[in-house]
Amino acid sequence: MNSAIEFGPALLVVLALLTLAGAGVVRFGELGQGRAVVWAAVRAVGQLALVSLVITVILRSGWLTGLFVLLMFGIAAVTAAARIGAARRLGWVALALASGVAPVLALVLLSGVVPPRPISVVPIAGIVIGGTMTATSLAARRALDELVQRHGEYEAALALGFLPRLAALEICRPSAGQALIPALDQTRTVGLVTLPGAYVGLLLGGAGPIQAGVAQALVLIGLLAAEAIAVLTTVQLVATGFIRRDEPVRRRRPLGWTPWRQPSGAAR
Repeated sequence: MNSAIEFGPALLVVLALLTLAGAGVVRFGELGQGRAVVWAAVRAVGQLALVSLVITVILRSGWLTGLFVLLMFGIAAVTAAARIGAARRLGWVALALASGVAPVLALVLLSGVVPPRPISVVPIAGIVIGGTMTATSLAARRALDELVQRHGEYEAALALGFLPRLAALEICRPSAGQALIPALDQTRTVGLVTLPGAYVGLLLGGAGPIQAGVAQALVLIGLLAAEAIAVLTTVQLVATGFIRRDEPVRRRRPLGWTPWRQPSGAAR
């Protein structure tokens, strides 16, 4: 029996209704701009259509697969830097991402747990890169917001003799660690509350429940490890000032300036 979701008019209607429902709730519930939901949905469909057209070519070649993974990583780094508001610090954001993604992918591939074949590498890499991107963005945003809002406490810590990096860590580390909550909750409740995409996808593709469960466990635990490493690196880079929000205009830095201090005249 074919259990795959069929493409057809019914699917298109359902997708359109879901998009309009999401946009309507966001718009009339004053949660943001409804068109952002529509644009995200349109982009998702368009990008998936494009990937579906080229993926068969990519999966025929090992080096094309490697380039595709690098492209995914590059887009993730740019997206995370933009979300943080640190486009000029793209290299440091990419370093935070790579610190989590690279060791996890290297371990699962070099150990032979994941076969080094394009059809296996692309989905695993995509899941790990995507989850780590989100965790890095959340960690940096929370850390930078906390340092701005509690700047007086940071200065008090300096007055007590803390080094700048340690003072910043005392302020921002707990809030940045909250970026791991989604991954932790998903890992804790898998099979009880949710059946994640990798598990369902393998079942729809014809794999047995045990095989799907093993693959999903590897994905979840690997993703949790990658996110934890990336969040730790992100916090350290924020505390040392390597990741900070872009300043709107160049100006002379006043005495006592720190990388995360809110620009003068900004809304408080």
